[in-house]
Amino acid sequence: MKFISKYRRHKFATPVLLLIALSALGFTFSAATAAPNQSAAAASARSTLIEEGKEIFLKGCSSCHGLNGEGGAVAPSLIGVGAASVDFQVATGRMPMQDMSQQAMRKAPVYNDEEVAALAAYVASLAPGPRAYTNEEIEWERDGNTAEGGELFRNNCAMCHNFAGQGGALTQGKYAPTVMGVKARHIYEAMITGPQAMPVFNDKIITPEEKLSIIKWIKSAEAEPALGGASLGRVGPVTEGLLVWTLGLGLLIGIAVWLTAKAR
Repeated sequence: MKFISKYRRHKFATPVLLLIALSALGFTFSAATAAPNQSAAAASARSTLIEEGKEIFLKGCSSCHGLNGEGGAVAPSLIGVGAASVDFQVATGRMPMQDMSQQAMRKAPVYNDEEVAALAAYVASLAPGPRAYTNEEIEWERDGNTAEGGELFRNNCAMCHNFAGQGGALTQGKYAPTVMGVKARHIYEAMITGPQAMPVFNDKIITPEEKLSIIKWIKSAEAEPALGGASLGRVGPVTEGLLVWTLGLGLLIGIAVWLTAKAR
């Protein structure tokens, strides 16, 4: 302090102090206005994304779901379904579809990732709902537990999707699709939105950590080799029994016919 105080009467002391004060004021003002500017830029970008999504919606979705997403005679309302439902349905190619009376099947998507994000943003703007996720956010490899996931899958999912996740038949001509080859974010989004006949597994029923464990088990089942030979689709005893009856009985009938012909 003594070193500084001896220069307080120097002729340049006042200009230097003034320069320091002005610089500090400028830096403080810049820091204070930076956050609002960033927020305004983010809000502007989101508004633009919503407008793009609305344009896509009016062209490709409004004929079934209504001009404002209110639903219609052949399609449900989209108000309150959230971005997660849109990302799951559109990014997996289930929507749009021509015949709404049929069950939506997974196929090549019509829209690219940017268009899906815009559609999701627009539908999310209609009313609050579950948000969409990215594959990077679903850190199942780090946070999931395979053994726990297998138990949860068997208790909550296997009755429809088959104990090996290969899918299965439901009532009234519907079916539960296979979960093999599905992106992690879409599995997560399906659990929180409950598409079609699937129930909604909210965080009170299955926690986010347990959802990651289910995904980890599914991914481990995908990579599991068929050590026993032909897996026959891993759809259970019906296929295996059909194969045994068809080949077994066919072989027995063939032997009986051969022996009868030989006896003559």
